[in-house]
Amino acid sequence: MTFREGARAQPGRVSVGGGGGGRGGKIALGGGAGGLVILVLALLFGGDPGSLLGQLSGSADNSGQYESGTGTLENCETGADANANVDCRVSFTASSLDTVWESQLQPQTGVAYVQPAVRLFSGSTNTGCGNATSAVGPFYCPADSTAYFDTSFFQVLVDRFGSSGGPLAQEYVVAHEVGHHIQNQLGDIGRAQADPQGAESGAVRVELQADCYAGIWAHHAAVIDDPSTGEPFLEPLTDTDIRDALSAASSVGDDRIQQASSGRVNPEGWTHGSSEQRQQWFLAGYRTGQVAACDTFSARDLDAPPALR
Repeated sequence: MTFREGARAQPGRVSVGGGGGGRGGKIALGGGAGGLVILVLALLFGGDPGSLLGQLSGSADNSGQYESGTGTLENCETGADANANVDCRVSFTASSLDTVWESQLQPQTGVAYVQPAVRLFSGSTNTGCGNATSAVGPFYCPADSTAYFDTSFFQVLVDRFGSSGGPLAQEYVVAHEVGHHIQNQLGDIGRAQADPQGAESGAVRVELQADCYAGIWAHHAAVIDDPSTGEPFLEPLTDTDIRDALSAASSVGDDRIQQASSGRVNPEGWTHGSSEQRQQWFLAGYRTGQVAACDTFSARDLDAPPALR
């Protein structure tokens, strides 16, 4: 999905900070696939999210200092910049997500949308959930309502997980993490604590719902006007765009990751759902545009979202 060349993002929407590991840091399979669940459990059970993040990713240096200054993302003024630069693409996707959720969340749920913070980092960063490195992968921290991205992860999706490298594959990742913010606002993100692992677990239902919320954004993104320009941020979706998003969702399914890492699939260890489930719940949000279609917690069969029957 490409941005309209004349689109304008909210200035200063995305912050930049953290360093020490450099671009292209190695991303562990267990990080991006399980970071959110571990963070939520630590917050809810009173554990130390910082130590858990450290177990996932290791420490950045002997001093334990991760930050090398913070600022805002610059030189991302138009949709053309977003189409050419991956960091700008994250910024414009965040602005597009704001436009969609500001128009949809309160009418559909009665809860007014509050923008999450979005932060880009390279190698390592400090968060409200503790110190983190790129090994954690993209994640959302409920403690500071911030979505964190080292954009080198997008290339890892292609090289290690076999995802498409298309724009909507990357935008899907941003929309998924902001989906966790929507869950935080609606009071659902903590439902992973009841049963954090397994094919029918609360953890899987939380992740599939975030996929569905990403689909809701895709449904509305090319038709809801940005108030500052009077036009949508994005051009209409093509079949290729949807294939890109489905490719990204499929590439990080638990079954696919387990098969690649151990040669076997064990549903008892799932935390995010299968490749097929992740695609199906994204499509449920995309085809309906409705929060109600994303009720994974009431679904009896996670393989068949009710909205697609």
